[in-house]
Amino acid sequence: MNIELDLQLACQADKLPQHEQLHHWLTTVLAKYNKPFELTIRIVDEQESQQLNNQYRGKNKPTNVLSFPFEVPEGIELDLLGDLVICATIVEQEAKVQNKQLIAHWAHMVIHGCLHLLGYDHINDDDALKMESLEIDILAQLGFNNPYEEI
Repeated sequence: MNIELDLQLACQADKLPQHEQLHHWLTTVLAKYNKPFELTIRIVDEQESQQLNNQYRGKNKPTNVLSFPFEVPEGIELDLLGDLVICATIVEQEAKVQNKQLIAHWAHMVIHGCLHLLGYDHINDDDALKMESLEIDILAQLGFNNPYEEI
């Protein structure tokens, strides 16, 4: 399966996952679709995250991950899945507060965002349970613990 990842680093941050790690996580999420995909992951600072979160979600604060699915016009075949915008500072802060390995939290945010690009959400309890179960299964395949268990 071919996944084309455009990685954009729009901030200064330490301890970021490598391109190869991000690609591996995405490949694991998208493996069952058995088709090529293109997507962008843009790693940003709190200011850009807050601006986008306010503009697109009406929430005037930075957030961990934003997903922007690409809506392919009818009759056009494109492999473009969409864009993920991940705030490095928020991911690092959350990992510390939640007592999680930073790399595991990064993997969770990438998987969570990718599932949103695929149409999953967590608006109601049933959908949230379905999405969380998928996240837990995919993370387990990658050797990471359940992100929803208290440590």
